[in-house]
Amino acid sequence: MPRFLTLADVCEQLQISAAQAYALVRSGELKAIQVGGRGQWRVEEVKLEEYIQESYARTERMVAEQQGSRSPQP
Repeated sequence: MPRFLTLADVCEQLQISAAQAYALVRSGELKAIQVGGRGQWRVEEVKLEEYIQESYARTERMVAEQQGSRSPQP
């Protein structure tokens, strides 16, 4: 796999729309760079993997918090 991915590649891997991928990049949640005269976005493969791992961690924290709030109070 190449070092840099297009937003179309990111969409395919995450199974999201182009608008969702663009929003992730514009918000800074997914790190990317602009290249070339047209300013096309590129995402380094390692940055996509970091985003995925952080998403797993965030989900684990959310699930743990939800399970903690459901525990019966003594």
